[in-house]
Amino acid sequence: MSSQKIDLSTGDLKGQILVGDCVDNMRKIKKESVDCIFADPPYNLQLGGDLHRPNESKVDAVDNDWDQFDSLKAYDEFTKEWLGAAHAALKPDGTIWVIGSYHNIFRLGYIMQDMGFWILNDVIWRKSNPMPNFRGRRFTNAHETMIWAAKSEKSKYYFNYDAMKSLNEDLQMRSDWYLPLCTGGERLKNDEGKKVHPTQKPESLLHRVIMSSTRPGETIMDPFFGTGTTGAVAKKLGRSFIGLERDDSYIDAASERIRGIDSLENKLVETKAKRELPRVAFGSLVERGLLEPGTILTDSKNKYKATVHADGSIIAQNRVDKMRGSIHKVGAAMQGAQSCNGWTFWHYKDGQKKMPIDHLRTQIRQETTGAAVQ
Repeated sequence: MSSQKIDLSTGDLKGQILVGDCVDNMRKIKKESVDCIFADPPYNLQLGGDLHRPNESKVDAVDNDWDQFDSLKAYDEFTKEWLGAAHAALKPDGTIWVIGSYHNIFRLGYIMQDMGFWILNDVIWRKSNPMPNFRGRRFTNAHETMIWAAKSEKSKYYFNYDAMKSLNEDLQMRSDWYLPLCTGGERLKNDEGKKVHPTQKPESLLHRVIMSSTRPGETIMDPFFGTGTTGAVAKKLGRSFIGLERDDSYIDAASERIRGIDSLENKLVETKAKRELPRVAFGSLVERGLLEPGTILTDSKNKYKATVHADGSIIAQNRVDKMRGSIHKVGAAMQGAQSCNGWTFWHYKDGQKKMPIDHLRTQIRQETTGAAVQ
């Protein structure tokens, strides 16, 4: 990993921290070369004066020079510049994550839509340990908002639904994420024991972002790299990164942090979405002898039954017409439903256990691809 000024028009930028203004550097990066972007821009907190806790200690992150703008118009112009450069660097099917608070997130969303970004979700990061509201005049600010957007309405963006479901104990991942602030050993501190960066994001947050919207080997760019959380998690999960940062102290901390991280073995990272896996026809189970012709399939409650035919069709046993067809067509008809996922609806007996036939499809996929299949 390098953190020196380089010619951006040549060479491989993966694993690089590019020094200097993020807009200038993004404009020099090859167009449509980045798979995903995570951006944690200045929030423009708009606070007049310092903020202190009840014990008179000063609260960080409200008076940094990088968060100071003369007006909302000036902030909007800055936003248009960096978002425009990011849009140009993003691949046609790429996505961008932008995080903010109530101070700026609505302005960001408005500008993003005007630029042609297609908003997919707004994700609420609900903090399990938020900073208290010391003045007691408003509700405690216990969340931040992330906008997840595709480059355009026509983008064929990537979303690993199965990985997110697995992370959430086999339930669909919701758009409100309950995660703690960056604290303890994860928080980078200098020799004096002070925070290196006032708004360091937790790795758990970036883990979900990167796992959900990128594939192993793809490149995620962070225009406001800070102490390198995006790079650290990307390296750990087998992705590449490009960081953009102008503050030398942040760059030094990020470089040291990322150097100390080992990438996980690919087999521990790769979780292909089922829709990306090779198609397996139900007839393949019969051809391979995993299901014999004449095998009786049932639903999970033994309400419906069907017989497996040698050509890969099934014949309904609970209907007078003995309907014959695919596992999906027969399953839907027997339930009086518009559609049916026959792979999860129909079950077979494996000894004393009843298993969905999708279990057999998974075996075939693992044999042919070696991929981890959920």
